[in-house]
Amino acid sequence: MKQIIHKTTSVFMAIVVLFTTMSFTVDMHYCGDTMVDYSFMQQVESCGMEKEIEIVTSSCENPTFSKKACCSDKQFIKEGSEDLKFSADQLTFEQQAFVATFFYSYSSLFEGTESKEIPFIDYPPPFVKRDVQVLHQTFLI
Repeated sequence: MKQIIHKTTSVFMAIVVLFTTMSFTVDMHYCGDTMVDYSFMQQVESCGMEKEIEIVTSSCENPTFSKKACCSDKQFIKEGSEDLKFSADQLTFEQQAFVATFFYSYSSLFEGTESKEIPFIDYPPPFVKRDVQVLHQTFLI
């Protein structure tokens, strides 16, 4: 049960860090008050009514006037935070030297041997004349 809670919490925290640092844009196209199309990755497709419509009247007071279309495009932009970026030039020389030596010494701990040969394979085991533990009756418990 403890492992399940631990894994769930770690996945949740990874998702939180991902979404707080990620930036994205949502494009939306409205016709009047209703949303017609939205898109996360590319530009939205319009309904074709966004051009300005010119209405010509024959009255003398207002011979021509233009009316804006009922369509509009809105864009929601969520900028990611830049607080999690770490720069190595903020470290002092002593701190850089410590990090370099720590990394070098820590990475050399996990170097494996490249040869699979056993150095004592040619030598026979020693011949045991008597069992010393039984002879002196000293047993490891």
